[in-house]
Formats: sequence, structure tokens, C-alpha cells
Amino acid sequence: MEPENKKDQAENPAENLDQYENKFTERKLWHKITRFAQKIGVKAVYAALLMFYAYKRKDTPGWAKKIVIGILGYLISPIDFLPDLTPIIGYTDDLGILSFGLVTIAAFVNEEVRKKARTQLGKWFPSFKEEDLKAVEDKL
Repeated sequence: MEPENKKDQAENPAENLDQYENKFTERKLWHKITRFAQKIGVKAVYAALLMFYAYKRKDTPGWAKKIVIGILGYLISPIDFLPDLTPIIGYTDDLGILSFGLVTIAAFVNEEVRKKARTQLGKWFPSFKEEDLKAVEDKL
């Protein structure tokens, strides 16, 4: 029997990332971001893109890829610790888990990853500014 929400599974979703691995596919990630990019904001989308492109690197070790898959699976999961339907507050857990993941795999975010993330980010946020990304970059 599946728990009714993520809170039932753990107080801290970062503790149980394994359960979200099966939710992750590239197609689902692009769909979620495309659909909710404006709602979750430039910082969260940039963090997710950095993680995704770090995951795609051949040099990124398996343990780091596993963290990325779990976190991105959590992000695209239809069940949420704080429902995303709640304006602003609903994305707080997504931002928190993305920050945790980004700090954990920061060593695998190189300039190539940043460039790919910024290029893709520009498609969803054509007028983003570098200062919009400072808070995310400061975590690296």
C-alpha cells in the first residue's frame, strides 16, 4: 500500500530518495518543467537543469547519479510533501530538495554543465539575468 503523501513516508524527503527513482524519466522531467517552469521559478529550474546535465556526464559517479535520479524523481512525482497546487508554498519542498541535491553533487557541475543548463533555461526564461542565478551558483 502506497502512503497518501510524502510526509507519511518521511519527515525529510532527502532521507528516502530511493522510492522516487522509478518516477524519473527525461520525458517526465521535461514535461514537468515545461508545464510548471514559470510557477517554480528560474532558480528551481536552473538547479534542476544543473543536476540533470551533471547526471548526463560520463564522469559523474554512480552514487551521484543515484541522488540526482531520486531528487528529479521527487520533483516530478505527482504526490508532494507540500502540494504544488498551493501557490508559492507548494514549491518550497521542491526548492529544498533541489538545494540539497545540488550541494551534494556540486563537484560534478562543471562549465559545460552550466552552459547547457543556461542554454535550456533561456528557452523557458528568455529574459533571465545572471544575477537571477547567483543564489544557485553560491551553493556550488
